[in-house]
Amino acid sequence: MAEESTIRFGIMGCAEIARKVSRAIHLAPNATLHAVASRSVHKAKQFAVKNGLAETVKIYGSYNELLDDPSVDAVYMPLPTSLHAHWAVLAAEKKKHLLLEKPTALNVDELDKILDACEKNGVQFMDASMWYHHPRTAKMKEFLSDSDIFGQVNSIHSSSSYAAPPAFLENDIRVKPDLDALGALGDAGWYCIGSILWAMNQKLPTTVVALPAIEKNSAGVILACSASLYWDEGTVATFFCSFLAHESMDILVCGSKGSLCVNDFIIPFEETSAAFSFASGSKFLDLHVGWNAQPEEVHVASQLPQEAMMVMEFSELVNAIKFLGRKPEHKWPHSSRLTQLVLDAVKNSIDLGFQPVHM
Repeated sequence: MAEESTIRFGIMGCAEIARKVSRAIHLAPNATLHAVASRSVHKAKQFAVKNGLAETVKIYGSYNELLDDPSVDAVYMPLPTSLHAHWAVLAAEKKKHLLLEKPTALNVDELDKILDACEKNGVQFMDASMWYHHPRTAKMKEFLSDSDIFGQVNSIHSSSSYAAPPAFLENDIRVKPDLDALGALGDAGWYCIGSILWAMNQKLPTTVVALPAIEKNSAGVILACSASLYWDEGTVATFFCSFLAHESMDILVCGSKGSLCVNDFIIPFEETSAAFSFASGSKFLDLHVGWNAQPEEVHVASQLPQEAMMVMEFSELVNAIKFLGRKPEHKWPHSSRLTQLVLDAVKNSIDLGFQPVHM
């Protein structure tokens, strides 16, 4: 790929997830890491050494320095959620395309300020939900979209959980009310809500209600919760997210003619291949002693890790804006905003004593 079409990234913040994305930027054929910024030069240098970054990568001891660098085309921002509204808006005003870690904001009002800034300044927005970009996800959508095989969506269940160690539950930013007040709902729940909306072709539910089984830490941050979502046509979805339960990353979608199941939708079991199972027209045998057919398993190979596929797709969109004069793609900010709206509704339901919230 020509050098002039390589998108130059700056990473704002040295969170653990930034290690994975810095590798993804290195692997993506149309991206390069130009700069890393932290709150101190020392911390940024430590990140560079730990991750074996090239000596040509610029090291900045403040976020403003990175945003003022005219060579930075795009910013990946893994800052605590409470800092997104300020720094994401500033990045957009500096004409930096924005790849923003999830959850995108503490509420939809904050996200709207970010999206408005991106729109006014003609920069691409995308949240860093990597699983959307794996080729398996497109293959699953083909199955769900085939009305002859799958039919209409009747129910969806999603889960995202992991048993965090004591150090995480005591010190991680995701359990600190001043940094990431949404806790497990904002972190793990973002994936669950996103997967449900993905299965529903981004159609918002009419009613959202959080379920009373909820865990919070002493500071009031959510450590585990669940919710139900309803649509007027009768579709129902449930999700469970937790920092206290065994690892799970499941989607189960049941339709009038078929069903789809995947157990590793957020992070595939293997980097180079991912699978899902589906069934269509399944029936019990006579006397209900078995089934007429077992679910079929589909394996989808990926030449690049899904996070590199994300960076590559984002860079393609930035290239189209920068070199071809195209407008930013609205699919991604729209998807993020719908996810944030449902997340807000779940949080509101919790705050209202688990009352239904109508969208």
